[in-house]
Amino acid sequence: MFKTRITELFGVQHPIVSGGMQWVSTAPLVAAVANAGGMGFMTALTHTTAEALREEIHKCRDLTDKPFGVNLTLLPSLRPPDYPGMIRVVLEEGVGFVETAGRSPEEFLPMLKDAGVKVVHKCVSVRHALKAEAIGVDAISADGFECAGHPGEDDVTSMVLLPCTVDAVKVPVIASGGFGDGRGLVAALALGAEAVNMGTRFLATAEAPVHENVKLALIENDERSTRLLLRTLRNTVRVLHNATVDKVLELEGRGAGIAELAPLISGTSSREEVWDNGNVDGGIFTAGQVVGLIRDIPTVAELVERIMGEAEAIVRDRLPAIARG
Repeated sequence: MFKTRITELFGVQHPIVSGGMQWVSTAPLVAAVANAGGMGFMTALTHTTAEALREEIHKCRDLTDKPFGVNLTLLPSLRPPDYPGMIRVVLEEGVGFVETAGRSPEEFLPMLKDAGVKVVHKCVSVRHALKAEAIGVDAISADGFECAGHPGEDDVTSMVLLPCTVDAVKVPVIASGGFGDGRGLVAALALGAEAVNMGTRFLATAEAPVHENVKLALIENDERSTRLLLRTLRNTVRVLHNATVDKVLELEGRGAGIAELAPLISGTSSREEVWDNGNVDGGIFTAGQVVGLIRDIPTVAELVERIMGEAEAIVRDRLPAIARG
């Protein structure tokens, strides 16, 4: 058992976090992570209204009595989601933890902090981590270049980003990007992080609410099987390689803008074709380089137990043996 500032902050047993994944981090997966002793965040933007988010919180509470949180991804938009309404629901429902991503959460921090909510902000660079700490977040999720989704534009891997971030800030740091087993957990702790965040690895579990074809695709691919899209628009996103991805890359190579790319990268169409129907070539979907470590589809409880067992064995057996020479 590993006790860190993150396990104490969240009041959980294990330093394992499941960050918000849109369409995926719903009550079944989040509750499974919580029941396994980790920390799960459901995604607010999976829901079109604040009241729908409230219903999902209620569903999660029916499945677990353990702590869980809500992810708020703050997107620049001419028609922004109802962030104030979603935060109101978080406060009214007594959710104690919020994970923010995207732009700075500074606008909403007073509401959250005044209610005692602990805030984790996802950062892809040290400068962003320093800003987040300065405005009052409680922890940083440092997302290395290996991560699924948006890794930023600096291309710094977890092996470097983690210790740089730990050296720069005083708040606890969660390692994100490239983690999926006990070896990664021990390495992250050795680099100064106090937990690991896993997205892609939790996607390939029994409780993840996506089509079985998606989970099998993660097993069948390897560490070379992701691609970076939208680099030309400086909105880089790491996705699993498929036929739609090749079309997007071809259009980007011709200088296509967002209007031409939009039909291929639409989140709604990807959800229907990929997550629901299992057409793994029917849209883009995010995945990290950790796909190279995914070889099965366990339950969440089996995965967490395995990771902790591996980590404990490394600390108990392998590292002392190396130290003794």
